[in-house]
Amino acid sequence: MSSPQGTRWTWLRNGDEAFPAMLAAIDAAQKIVRLETYIYTTSPLGVRFLQALVGAAQRGARVRVLVDALGSVELPDSFWSPLRAAGGDAKVFNPITLKRLGIRNHRKLLICDDASAFIGGFNIAPEYEGDGVRRGWRDLGMCLEGPLVSELSASFDAMFKLAEFRHKRFVRLRRAAMRRIATSPGEQLLLGRPGFGQNSIRSALRADLRRAHNAQIMVPYFLPPPRIPGQIRRSSRRGGSVHLVLPGQSDVAISQLAARSQYQRLMKTGVEIYEYQPQILHAKLFVLNDTVYVGSANLDPRSLSINYELMIRFENPQMAAEAREIIADTLRFCQRVEPKAWRRSRTFWTRLKERWAYFLLARIDPYVARKQWRALPD
Repeated sequence: MSSPQGTRWTWLRNGDEAFPAMLAAIDAAQKIVRLETYIYTTSPLGVRFLQALVGAAQRGARVRVLVDALGSVELPDSFWSPLRAAGGDAKVFNPITLKRLGIRNHRKLLICDDASAFIGGFNIAPEYEGDGVRRGWRDLGMCLEGPLVSELSASFDAMFKLAEFRHKRFVRLRRAAMRRIATSPGEQLLLGRPGFGQNSIRSALRADLRRAHNAQIMVPYFLPPPRIPGQIRRSSRRGGSVHLVLPGQSDVAISQLAARSQYQRLMKTGVEIYEYQPQILHAKLFVLNDTVYVGSANLDPRSLSINYELMIRFENPQMAAEAREIIADTLRFCQRVEPKAWRRSRTFWTRLKERWAYFLLARIDPYVARKQWRALPD
């Protein structure tokens, strides 16, 4: 499909669709490959990507890789030796230190020859391989061609220069450079970053939720910051259809506990909550009226205040219809949370655990990250 702005997109509905397409794009690259991810493992999948990257570098393409130090903590630096020997470059974002441990790069991005770009939730790890139903986590991504690719390239280059992450002064300079990226009225590249001031992803979501009468949200980590829960409830009170698709099983148990602490209030206003059953849900997709968000961000304080994140906002009825079909297909494998049964199932101990989880993730984690940010030297 293509948009009026000239952007062409292809949905990547699981790892079995995403990884072969990404590897094929690297294999075809002749000029430059940019790869950015939170988690990269020394798995067979990671080795296949390394081999493809080395092959691109040996053909003369400029290859640059950026992985997050915490997300890829088990990846030894020597893993990249073949790539560096072939002329490529690999960096680790924000090398681990207790003083700035909480500031992470959660973005996922692959760009080949400034012609195609891949965004979404896929990390380079074996658990993402599969169809998301019988095997592998359920995730979602998109391949893009057209004007947005050059903007994504510019955002990668800014992050690559920021990799050492030592001084707020330099961070502010890179942030200013990233703000200069132009977007069209119907397509915006939204770049989340730490700093605890205005966040473009959070601001855009709030504005769209205020107008939304039809909202479908699918995320693995659901802990919306202030005002967003109220906007979700008001969308439902206005008579709209509001569906939340959340994980039935999670790789982060405390996050699931925190999310479930909010179910009761949301369901009282008619919000429908569904939990995905076959595998771990890791997809991030927001459909608000005819506006679609695709990228790396979850609906939680870490994604909307602390991490570096990347989302693209599309105002496109055709894309919104396709996104709703993706969510409808996902619902086939979900179990609806029934309000009465849910209320009866909540023991005192369960509610206490959920409230503590909420307190830790919604209050303590942002507080610690804010202190670490303020402690960075100017």
